[in-house]
Amino acid sequence: MRPSERLTYSPISERAPLSLPNGKKVAVWVIVNIEEWDDREPMPRTVLTPPAGGVPTPDVPNWAWHEYGNRVGFWRLLQVLDKHGIPVVLAVNGSAVETYPAITTAAKERNWEFIGHGYGQKNMQKVPDEREDIRRTTEAIRAATGTAPRGWLGPGLTETWETPDILVEEGYEYVCDWVLDDQPVQLQTRTSPITNIPYTQECNDVAMMLIQHHPAREYLQRATDQFNQLADDAHDSARVMALVVHPYIMAVPHRLTYLDQALAHIRADDRSVFMTGEEILDWHRSSNAPTKVKGDQNDE
Repeated sequence: MRPSERLTYSPISERAPLSLPNGKKVAVWVIVNIEEWDDREPMPRTVLTPPAGGVPTPDVPNWAWHEYGNRVGFWRLLQVLDKHGIPVVLAVNGSAVETYPAITTAAKERNWEFIGHGYGQKNMQKVPDEREDIRRTTEAIRAATGTAPRGWLGPGLTETWETPDILVEEGYEYVCDWVLDDQPVQLQTRTSPITNIPYTQECNDVAMMLIQHHPAREYLQRATDQFNQLADDAHDSARVMALVVHPYIMAVPHRLTYLDQALAHIRADDRSVFMTGEEILDWHRSSNAPTKVKGDQNDE
């Protein structure tokens, strides 16, 4: 099924209002991405261009750059998140659940929500068997937490033509790959619909630091400006905002203070409420304004 066939066009200005509990206006969710990069393969991202060109393996400088995040950066990030006392979502590679057991334990102790993020950090269009990759990820999280994940974030937001279909068939209830709205939307699949919860390419340290090459303070500027605008937009209908971080990027010493300041700004505004992905899902399901999908009997 083509992406454009999975949902109808729905201008936000014409939808029934959505209301968050206690008069809040913006549901903010924080997603920490924990990945395992296979040192036998080309690195998913690079900070240094190999001096002789090409795609060398092993690529020690770039593998080590990422590994710093799981060895050191995560623990620095954890202190900031603990200070703010907010709920957090861990988007984790299935293989990383076992490879980095201390991170898994820390997230479990804090009751973070675990969501699937591929079994390894590889484009979903390149894994040998997509369904098996999703199943292995599910089972790794279930084995560690006792609960199957309800949400899915594709590595690099990648999907095949069938990903939403397979996710529903494998028990997933929401996905985050479709960055096209400020409210949850329903995506049609070949069985039952799946909810897409707003993620972000803009308030995402990968885009800001690695692709657009902004200074570290851009995270603070962008996060606060985005929250302020969404809170204003939400005067008559609630919005959802995502903040995305990777320990090897945002948790290095010169950047983390800006995430800390951004969280402080958002927390200080009484229009905000921090939620997990599954809390947003359950809230949206309980609302009286579901978004129609193609195939609904009431579609015109």
